Amino acid sequence: MKIAVFNSTLSCIYKCIRFVITMINKKLVFGLFIVCFLGACASPTAMLGPAYTLNSTGSILQAGFNYGTSEMITAYTGKTPIENLKDISLDTHNNSKNIKKKTLESEDFYNLVKSRIEKTNGILKLSNQ
Repeated sequence: MKIAVFNSTLSCIYKCIRFVITMINKKLVFGLFIVCFLGACASPTAMLGPAYTLNSTGSILQAGFNYGTSEMITAYTGKTPIENLKDISLDTHNNSKNIKKKTLESEDFYNLVKSRIEKTNGILKLSNQ
């Protein structure tokens, strides 16, 4: 004898919901596992630059110099070299935005326009005589 309740649409939906909940739990556990093991990845990344230099050039002296200069820049400025580059690029970008305004407000531009107006007035006065 078959029980009709287990073959109904409702039981199919229940099975799908159970499957989805199981997969969410597995993804959550996997995510927490990855975060626990890769959470301390930030500090060793300071050695990526020198490690790449050592790998590409094969020179321990050059890799040490690379690491030393980056540490010296960080100690002197309080920022990493990448943060310094970001600040420099933002400053140059902000300064380049208002070139038109700076040009229009400059003394040289004022003198140039004034001399052109006087020259044009002189030509117009000569042509009206």
